Amino acid sequence: FKLKQSNIKHPLASFFHLFFRTSAILVYLLCDVISSRFIVCMVTIILLLSCDFWTVKNVSGRLLVGLRWWNQVDEDGRSHWMFESRKSDDVSKISAAESRVFWLGLIVCPIFWVVFVFSTIFSFNIKWLVVVIMGLVLQWANLYGYVRCKVGGKSSLRNMAKSYLSRQVFKQVCEVSRLPLLLIYCQDTL
Repeated sequence: FKLKQSNIKHPLASFFHLFFRTSAILVYLLCDVISSRFIVCMVTIILLLSCDFWTVKNVSGRLLVGLRWWNQVDEDGRSHWMFESRKSDDVSKISAAESRVFWLGLIVCPIFWVVFVFSTIFSFNIKWLVVVIMGLVLQWANLYGYVRCKVGGKSSLRNMAKSYLSRQVFKQVCEVSRLPLLLIYCQDTL
């Protein structure tokens, strides 16, 4: 029997990438069961969210997918956002399994915090609003930073979205018209 080699090259980074995120969500959901004291729950959630933000931004993003982002302030006091991705010859070192873990955790968890924001507002549980907004902002910031790294820090996400939407609309128009020559032309231009 040969032991199957794991596709996870950085198990510790993968674990903590998901641990802090899911722990913050679980503590929020189970807070009434764990403790009846609001301050204890709030501080615990914010600490978990802060640990998650730091871990994802400084460790797991670089190790699992080869991406990183940061803010740099120049001598004039102007803020510059830097987005960096691993060179194309180093991309082969990235594990597909780790990449899936990274992106799944990065995308799914902010969706939970969006749901929590709306449920907090609609249930008039205003004391939790600051906590869920903090969760949303911290996780959204990492998601935004890594998406910018992935698609290229120089290009604008808005321009990319417009380009994608215009191609999709153009493609739909070509498919609806069912003109063979036009369809061939549309596919060649895309």
